[in-house]
Amino acid sequence: MKSCLKFYINGEWVEPNDPKPLDVINPANEEVLGQIMLGNAHDVNNAVAAAKAAFETYSQTSVADRLSMLEAIQATYKERYSEMVETISAEMGAPLWLCKAAQAAMLNAHLATTIECLKNYEFEEKRGDITLKREPIGVCGFITPWNWPLNQVACKVIPALAAGCTMVLKPSEVAPLDAAILTEILHDAGVPKGVFNMVNGDGPTVGEAMSSHPDIDMMSFTGSTRAGIQVAKSSADTVKRVTQELGGKSPNIMLGDADLEVAVKRDVEGMFLNSGQSCNAPSRMFVPADRKEEAVMVAKQAAEATNVGDPNMQDSTIGPVVSKVQFDKIQALIQKGIDEGATLVTGGTGLPEGIDKGYYVKPTIFSDVTNDMTIAREEIFGPVLCMLPYESDEEVIKMANDTDYGLSAYVSGKDESQVQSVASQLRAGNVHINGAGLNLSAPFGGYKQSGNGREWGEFGFEEFLELKAVLNPAA
Repeated sequence: MKSCLKFYINGEWVEPNDPKPLDVINPANEEVLGQIMLGNAHDVNNAVAAAKAAFETYSQTSVADRLSMLEAIQATYKERYSEMVETISAEMGAPLWLCKAAQAAMLNAHLATTIECLKNYEFEEKRGDITLKREPIGVCGFITPWNWPLNQVACKVIPALAAGCTMVLKPSEVAPLDAAILTEILHDAGVPKGVFNMVNGDGPTVGEAMSSHPDIDMMSFTGSTRAGIQVAKSSADTVKRVTQELGGKSPNIMLGDADLEVAVKRDVEGMFLNSGQSCNAPSRMFVPADRKEEAVMVAKQAAEATNVGDPNMQDSTIGPVVSKVQFDKIQALIQKGIDEGATLVTGGTGLPEGIDKGYYVKPTIFSDVTNDMTIAREEIFGPVLCMLPYESDEEVIKMANDTDYGLSAYVSGKDESQVQSVASQLRAGNVHINGAGLNLSAPFGGYKQSGNGREWGEFGFEEFLELKAVLNPAA
């Protein structure tokens, strides 16, 4: 799909109320990939009205019917998988291999997890004279980002469909074309009219209209903390439920007995995955002061082995970052790190050698970083790793928690009791031990300014349910 010039409302593709085209840029070559139209409050009103009307019947559908629909989405997606891989790569710059293995694969993963959850979920529970019922919350508004575009749409839309909710989606205007393909998939799979609606647009216009809309019962937002705060403020007047998955500055602690050759290499590669554009990226690596030089050497080697190149090439480890706005922000923060006295180990400002077009960033390592430096405080969202030395477990726990964020944390070491002790003291929603990966059955979300609420698996599914108590007379 190259362009999406209409909105999907009440089961049909409709013209925007006031057409305003926006180019979608391929970050690998800076060329126009396609176009979308930006919507306004009128378009949002139409979409919300459709969702509100559809909720009356869709909320009453059986679990069996919703399971059948999710399985139809699975089957339909198989026919569009290759197109989805290519589209995500073109619109946000991830290498084709990553889009195939992870970016596009996340829809299947969330479908499979949600189907299993729905099959086994108890919507009604007896507790003496009380009957507890869990019912769909209503009309949901979804605002999603560009960095893992399909994943973030899927982990909202799929459990909401399973719960019996209806919805309006505003995908990122930077990488919106994957959501248009998903919309076609949902249509072809037989999602009833009005249940799923999509309006493209920007945050200040469409996002604001959704957040403040009196007929939207819940807003689920993934993106920057700054924008998440605005969504919460705009939602407050109508007292709707708000869930947020926001920024991160995740600490990655190498304990004194860690195998640095293995752990540092692994986690540098993990940090640079998706060009560092992941909210849970392990962007602050804490290393024992007496092993700092060893850790820096391993990190330098891993960074310099990272192949920055065309997303279409099989040997490209990472592609460009998503846009000129992001590129300029990252360049400014790299320069800030240099200016504030951090040691530039490798990388730095400017395009990588041999590249003269596209938003490519040099894989960059800073050592001798202190926790008060800008690069240790702000989410860079690029392939830039900060390495900070520490002297004791007590000091590193304090430093790790000294952040506005609390999405993820990482701990590596051989002493299991020490690892678990450190992990238990970290203020983060997810703690990964010795390279443990993601698990879609585990709740995903953060502490502090990393947001509230949880996504994925049963925990994410329950965000779309209201709890009702039916009080029966005593026997």
